[in-house]
Amino acid sequence: MNRQLPGAVARTGTALSFSLLGLALFLAVVLDLFYVTTSAQDRLKTMPGYAQYQKVSAQLNGAVRSGAISGTWSPDSSSVEYVLDGKRYRFDVAARNATDLGAAGDAAAAGGRGGRGGGRGGTGIERGRQAASADAPDGELKAFYRDRNLWVSEVGGANESAITTDGNDKDRIKYGTASWVYGEELGQTSAIWWSPDSRKVAYYRFDEQQVLDYNLQLDQTKIQSTNDVEAYPKAGAPNPVVDLWVYDVASKKSTQVDVRTGKPFDNAVVGHYVYRVAWSPDGRELLFNRTNRRQNILEFAAANPDTGATRVIIREEWPTGWVDNRPPMQFLKSPGDTRRFIWESERNGFANLYLYDLSGTLIAPLTSHTSFEVNGLVKVDESAGVVFYTSRDGDNHLKQQLHRVGLDGKGDVRLTDPAFHHTVGSCMPVPAGGGGRGAIGGSTACGISPDNKYFVDTYQTHDTPPATRIVDAEGRVVSEIAKSDLTKFNELGLKKPEMFTYKAADGKTTLRGLIQFPSTFDPARKYPVLVPVYGGPASASNTARETFVTPSAVTEYGFLIVNLDSRAAPGMGKRTLDAIYLKLGQVEIDDMAEGVKALWSRPYVDKTRVGMYGTSYGGYSSVLSILRHPDVYAAASASSPVTAWNHYDSIYTERYMWIPQENKEGYDAGSAMTHANQLKGRLMLYYGTADNNVHPSNMMQLIASLQQAGKSFDVQVGPDRGHSGINADRMMEFFIENLVMKSTSQTTPSQ
Repeated sequence: MNRQLPGAVARTGTALSFSLLGLALFLAVVLDLFYVTTSAQDRLKTMPGYAQYQKVSAQLNGAVRSGAISGTWSPDSSSVEYVLDGKRYRFDVAARNATDLGAAGDAAAAGGRGGRGGGRGGTGIERGRQAASADAPDGELKAFYRDRNLWVSEVGGANESAITTDGNDKDRIKYGTASWVYGEELGQTSAIWWSPDSRKVAYYRFDEQQVLDYNLQLDQTKIQSTNDVEAYPKAGAPNPVVDLWVYDVASKKSTQVDVRTGKPFDNAVVGHYVYRVAWSPDGRELLFNRTNRRQNILEFAAANPDTGATRVIIREEWPTGWVDNRPPMQFLKSPGDTRRFIWESERNGFANLYLYDLSGTLIAPLTSHTSFEVNGLVKVDESAGVVFYTSRDGDNHLKQQLHRVGLDGKGDVRLTDPAFHHTVGSCMPVPAGGGGRGAIGGSTACGISPDNKYFVDTYQTHDTPPATRIVDAEGRVVSEIAKSDLTKFNELGLKKPEMFTYKAADGKTTLRGLIQFPSTFDPARKYPVLVPVYGGPASASNTARETFVTPSAVTEYGFLIVNLDSRAAPGMGKRTLDAIYLKLGQVEIDDMAEGVKALWSRPYVDKTRVGMYGTSYGGYSSVLSILRHPDVYAAASASSPVTAWNHYDSIYTERYMWIPQENKEGYDAGSAMTHANQLKGRLMLYYGTADNNVHPSNMMQLIASLQQAGKSFDVQVGPDRGHSGINADRMMEFFIENLVMKSTSQTTPSQ
């Protein structure tokens, strides 16, 4: 579910906005308008603020010449090279000075000032799907999926042989691939796994006989439409039955893995979900995660590939909520050491690191923090016996710090200034299958010197632009090597954001928000407010942050932009997240409303003109916010929203809401249809007709409920578009019209 682009809505083709009252009359006349793509909707150019938006937005790129850089250490740790303003420099640690090495090449410049490094590491595999083939490590054979069965052949394709033969459409059995929900919600992009010695290949078997199909109409912009059929388990409905098998190349025989340790497939069994499959580094065992359906028990398990017998390595439980279903883990890399690994767990209420071996023995808890979370590994040096990691123990939990601790869990020390958020380039490989918070792995360059005596530290806050310095192993600053240039930022009159705090709806939990201001901000005026939102469990998208914020160009239309936390935001521990368990659409929505109310007393905030917008879970948050809090929000734009959780898939929904049969109160309270009669402000809805993730039936039910309640609202349609967002310019037309141009009597929430 959490797939929204942070801080923005995706641009789509132009779509006509219309009142549902006149839908039938308009549709035939204007259908061809859906194909028009322009730089702005036709009315936006004539609206207040458009000229200022165009003027400033064109200059925002490069408004901050960033002092965030990454460096490459020399093998002897005596120097670090980096790129700054198109030039390459070498900083000599002993001499404490930098030498200009001349112009940097294009590839090198990408990691210098303003460089963003790599993307999300896309696999090129379609969303919700798995790779259709896998080559053996020795390059001799490949295993591949075809017609619901698994085959093996030479890498070039010769000498094909079927490993399985009973996969078929009638019985809904398939091998070497996975059910859609596994790809979407468990990140399972593989379904075929070769052993390191190429002698065995493990593979999935799925039985989808009991899973109901969802039929999605495609090609609606063509003369004849088509039908996409997907086995899509909704919340509380039957799930696919998963199994693992191992094929031995020499004997040409397969062995079934006992993924549920002899127990039947039911909701309670640990092995209802089986995923994150991989061979142990030494190839002796097949490793995987398994959970019960409720996902509050997780076992990291190992299977004997010859017998199929399984054993538990680690068991995690969190009875008052859910467990992280993909805890980050990292095997140690010393020669001959194929059994030890670092495991991240929230078992004490906060994320910590533990050193285990594959026997299941806890060798040492590396961290034991009880008031803040570990964020992820940065470097493991086995020969030196030390681990570097980041954690959330700055002067607020948003400010990440660098720590060093021994591999025995002793001597933990923070190396950075808690007044800032710190980024140090990771030295870790990106683990197969990803995991959890995604903090382990993924960097442009290792920021810690080979001898562990120095590191390259980029530090910043929400209102302090990034700068970079060399710091020693005791946390002492060696030298400042780069700082941000705000000359253009200041010339444009851009304003730094303000962070504020407020109490959650429980009256106890302290939360944070950010306000972004237009360059023409006048505290004597009153401004409308826009709240970009995501709001999903443990998602930081569109929440407060301690990295430098350049104001959104949208402020130039004359809006304040406000980012808000809720108890669904990450970094405050499992017990804080427990507040939203079984209550999606309640706690996080009420918390964000409190954030808006905290601004009501400010003389420049017009509390009668507040809007919210988002996509996916952000669309859901927008709908529920304007329906649950008509006194707070005057307008909302909701793209591709879930409108009731019994519409969405089993794995994501039940992790946070359990099943509707046993949480009727929670499902009813979190349904937009329950609150449709409370709509008082202006609501814009958008959906894609080809959305195979959040199905169009979500929108159809909400539209029907709003119509039945006699409510007026707007709809945008994305013909043949999938999980996407409203055209950003059309959305701004909507907000300017309803929060700026119309009289307050037409858009004021009930007071």
